[in-house]
Amino acid sequence: MSRLQSWKAFLAPKLRRVAELLVSQGIALAGKLFYGLLCVRLLPIPYYAKYAVVFSVLGSVTLLMDVGVSAALLPLIGERIGDLGLIADYVATIRQIAHWLFFLVAPLTIVVFPLLVRHQHWSWQVVAGMIAILLVASWCARVIGTYGAVLIVRRDRGAWYRAQLISSLGGLALLSVVWALHCLNAFSAILINVAGNVYVSQAYFFRARRLLNTPGHPSKTKRKALVHLTLPNMPGVIFYAFQGQISLLLITLFGRTSGVASVGALTRLGQIFVLAVPMNMLLIEPYFAKLPQAKLKHYYLGAMATLGGIGGSVVLLAALFPRPFLWVLGPKYAGLHYELLLVMIARSIGLVSGCTWIIHSARKFVYWWSDGVRIALTILVQVIFLWKVDLSSVSGVLMLSVAAAAAAWAVNILTGIYGFARGPRELKASDSQLPPYEVENV
Repeated sequence: MSRLQSWKAFLAPKLRRVAELLVSQGIALAGKLFYGLLCVRLLPIPYYAKYAVVFSVLGSVTLLMDVGVSAALLPLIGERIGDLGLIADYVATIRQIAHWLFFLVAPLTIVVFPLLVRHQHWSWQVVAGMIAILLVASWCARVIGTYGAVLIVRRDRGAWYRAQLISSLGGLALLSVVWALHCLNAFSAILINVAGNVYVSQAYFFRARRLLNTPGHPSKTKRKALVHLTLPNMPGVIFYAFQGQISLLLITLFGRTSGVASVGALTRLGQIFVLAVPMNMLLIEPYFAKLPQAKLKHYYLGAMATLGGIGGSVVLLAALFPRPFLWVLGPKYAGLHYELLLVMIARSIGLVSGCTWIIHSARKFVYWWSDGVRIALTILVQVIFLWKVDLSSVSGVLMLSVAAAAAAWAVNILTGIYGFARGPRELKASDSQLPPYEVENV
């Protein structure tokens, strides 16, 4: 086979997958991004502040209800995608763990959320409604994570994309109808978005059941395998459940409603990088999980350079031409030039750092020390900012987000160096008493 033919055979299936991702998932994500931006423009500042707070806290609660357990399904299954009983057993075990987590996190949400928003002077009825929405939406997000992973493992990307497309475009249609009827407010905008998540969760659940065709049974052995693989990352996941939303959480706690809306609107613009999330899950993680060791370093550096170039280009555009970005948000946010740049820098760093973390997880570069160092360094950055910077201002909390993203990226770089030097984290059979076929994939 000639070099040209070998390159064609190598690239053709990957380009098809990329094209499928860009078309199907690109449309779905564009619809969600457009939905959020329409809410920024159409909702008055007090209404959009409520919208932003709900979905910021939802991101944190969703992470706490999963703590990375769903992401362990793919590494544990590996190439055994035809073993439906094994997949079903792991899913049943993940579901069991999720039930326990829900009954831990739900009461915490009920207590903490009113404390978080106490300076916003919202009525108790409004706060109670927000809490109810958070609990329902976070449960649906947990279902999406677990059963969506089944579709990915079974390579049923068509169903995965289709549910996202229907949810995204259907949400836009409903928003248009509500707006035309002059019924658009904070809660109607929130509920339309949540309805889309409910639909996706049910679509994934029933599709996964048909794919597996067996209910599965939770087991202590499977639970040990899941916990072993995810436990080193759990402190970091729990920490970043809050850290990932730190800008909006801090401005909600210390700032005014206008500041909450401004940070929420700018964060919405930062979602231009959101395509990286399914790209990491659908393309990068499966590819690097089975990549031969001899090719790993070359493709690892190539992925980092590519994503760094994408992020750097967006930052440059935001610095040179801020007005088109801010025009999208509407005249209420037209003066946020410097704040826009800070958001794009933080999101660009997060793009590269997040991809690095996904590759490390796929290659089992998962070590206890890395999350400890990351958390300690981030806390140190936050303490310095709390001491030296006014975190009731929009620019103050956004500067903190840049510094925290840079700290996390630095630790990810160190983890990668250590992983290439020392190799992946392994589990000895004698330590866990797992069956050999599971030990190999832990």
